[in-house]
Amino acid sequence: MTKIQIEHKTPTPEEYCDMRVKTGLSPKSLEGATIGMANSLYGVSLRDEAGQLVGMGRLIGDGGCFVQICDIAVDPAHQGKGLGQQIMQALVDHIHAHMPDLTWVNLFADGDAHHLYKKFGFEMTAPTSQGMAFRLRQQG
Repeated sequence: MTKIQIEHKTPTPEEYCDMRVKTGLSPKSLEGATIGMANSLYGVSLRDEAGQLVGMGRLIGDGGCFVQICDIAVDPAHQGKGLGQQIMQALVDHIHAHMPDLTWVNLFADGDAHHLYKKFGFEMTAPTSQGMAFRLRQQG
């Protein structure tokens, strides 16, 4: 069985871009990833014995009023082993230890991921609130 190590930091921008594509998340530019990793509030990287990234997650936001959990991803070859739960636990533990009372913590749940997030106290916001988003696309 492969031993997985947890690092309390974000992956490199290159690793981040690769993991997003490998796990079926939307691709991000290396430029965007470089800025994003540097401006994360907190990150978690899971690595195998060879030091390869097998999972990740991070917190973004202002660190006081609003925090968003994002980029929860586990390499398909390592899914089904509780690694997503391990990532979420590290992120939630960090929130409880470092964020003030009444901080609004949110996330977007893709597919069936909402089942995992419910275990950590997340609830659907509809109909009270509706999540909305837009993606900046390069013109051309």
